[in-house]
Amino acid sequence: MDVVNQLLDATVSVEDIYEYVIRKSLYEVGDLWEAGKITVASEHLASSIAESVLNELYLKVLTDVKIEKKAVIGCVPNEYHQIGVKMVSDMFEKNGWTVFFLGANVPVSDFIDFARGINADVIGISMSLYSHLPDLLQMLNALQSEFPKTSILVGGQAFTRGSRDPLLRYSQVTYMADIYALEKFLNKK
Repeated sequence: MDVVNQLLDATVSVEDIYEYVIRKSLYEVGDLWEAGKITVASEHLASSIAESVLNELYLKVLTDVKIEKKAVIGCVPNEYHQIGVKMVSDMFEKNGWTVFFLGANVPVSDFIDFARGINADVIGISMSLYSHLPDLLQMLNALQSEFPKTSILVGGQAFTRGSRDPLLRYSQVTYMADIYALEKFLNKK
């Protein structure tokens, strides 16, 4: 938090901190875990530290400006890495959206029921491990069937190693490579 506070004092944006400090750190932690160089316990500790930093930064994200748009944000089923999608949720809030952050491992039927219940304008989905691609595709099929005109944003560390080509079959799905791509999307809405 000392490093983050120094960056904030130097007028570094929350977006830059999310992208270049938190995301970069967590991707490195993920790489170390996949290579067997750290344990799950170490990965969980790093995640807890990152979540603590996000909680501290949350007050910098809040805005009094509100728009009449709602987003539902969460992870694919069987995905337990939710920090990246929490940063996405924060960026929606920073831009005045009402955000419903569902977090990790949400069953598809529950995700759909929730999105339908609030009449979501945008749905955001995160996938950190490429092995969850079948879960993502099943979820996208169900979402496309239920919400054929709703924008669906997909992102996560999984796509740094695996192909985004499977996403191309979905007309309303947009891949978000980073926080800056999300900001561009939000500025168009």
